Amino acid sequence: MSNLTNKTVVVTGGNSGIGYAAAKEMTAKGAKVFITGRNKEAVAQAASELGVTGIVSDQGDLKAIDSLVAEVKAQADGVDVLFINAGVALFSPVEQADEAHFDGIMDVNFKGAYFTLSKFIPILNEGASVIFLSSSSATSGMATSSVYSASKAAMNSLVRVASSELAPKRIRVNSVSPGPIDTPIFGKAGLDDATRDGFATAIVNRVPLKRFGAAEEVAKLVSFLASDDAAFVTGADYVVDGGVGVNAVFS
Repeated sequence: MSNLTNKTVVVTGGNSGIGYAAAKEMTAKGAKVFITGRNKEAVAQAASELGVTGIVSDQGDLKAIDSLVAEVKAQADGVDVLFINAGVALFSPVEQADEAHFDGIMDVNFKGAYFTLSKFIPILNEGASVIFLSSSSATSGMATSSVYSASKAAMNSLVRVASSELAPKRIRVNSVSPGPIDTPIFGKAGLDDATRDGFATAIVNRVPLKRFGAAEEVAKLVSFLASDDAAFVTGADYVVDGGVGVNAVFS
């Protein structure tokens, strides 16, 4: 079993979904965990439930990232694991997407993720693990997901470059790309109930394993990448999609 005893972990967007599950998993394995989120009440509740430290921070605000780094630095002797998980999922056809839609997604999913890594580098311990939450949408070409998919594709490129740049410090950089996972993000996607239910049914019909994945299943992979068991793993993207990527022509 992977052991994270005495490791300091930061999980952005850790108050719900995959971030919450990952914080729970890594806490159970002995890590000292910090979680972030934009909603003060949600962060406080999650931190209390998990027994971790909660910090209110918006990944789309660079000044907030600076404050986050300073607060973690004041409370910990460096960071061993940085899970850049916070993100938003909004959908629109290319023809209808406006600048606000574009900026709202990119500011959090890519620009915010990029500068979270950049600003944390000075306090990452040698041998640290950085994990980005990407998405199978980065390569799937799903209709109406152009900006969201582009934000995750850009993230995947960042992972490869950062893994090269940080290798001399033995800092590993990887990404996890979930497919259809049952998380609250679907409820925040701007879809009405009927559209969301139809969307969910269509997705499950494409999954060879015929179900949505659970946040806890993604969390176990994140925990592995965070641990020393993955000491020779860097620059990689791990897809967790129940086999959707197989995309067989005949079935």
